[in-house]
Amino acid sequence: MGNAIGKTNKNAKIMKIDGEIYKIKIPATAMDVLKDYPSDYVLLESKVVKRYGIRAPELRPEEELKPGKIYFLINMPKFPEPITTRAKSLPHTSCAKERLESLMSREKSSIVAGSGSGPVRVKMRLPRAEIEKLMEGSKDEAEAVDRIVDFCLQNSSKCGEVGFRD
Repeated sequence: MGNAIGKTNKNAKIMKIDGEIYKIKIPATAMDVLKDYPSDYVLLESKVVKRYGIRAPELRPEEELKPGKIYFLINMPKFPEPITTRAKSLPHTSCAKERLESLMSREKSSIVAGSGSGPVRVKMRLPRAEIEKLMEGSKDEAEAVDRIVDFCLQNSSKCGEVGFRD
């Protein structure tokens, strides 16, 4: 049997995006590598990149580099956090009942104002004679719809139950 004299690797390898590799002596931290580069550069461990891909977590500046490991030094742009329209549009009210009432009133106002994004189905109880009377004096369908909706909003007891659907 032979004896083997091994050399312990006291360096970590840093690979840039262009393929350039350089070695850094251990002990060293991620900050020691990143201090010479702009703030949008990050250091990633190669095994973590292999596992998670672009979602790999970057090394914190105070994190120690390990001997024999390969690290990637890449320019990672910082993306702004998207603001959802839901978070912007809903008012912060105290209870669920108030939020529901707020949403219902918004829905009704958008339907009445005609500012909806598409066709809306409205179910209401209205005597046929009233509908015919309202339609006779109107020029077109849009005016007839406006007159019927106005009539129902003014005389909610005559219209009975009104329901809104998308």
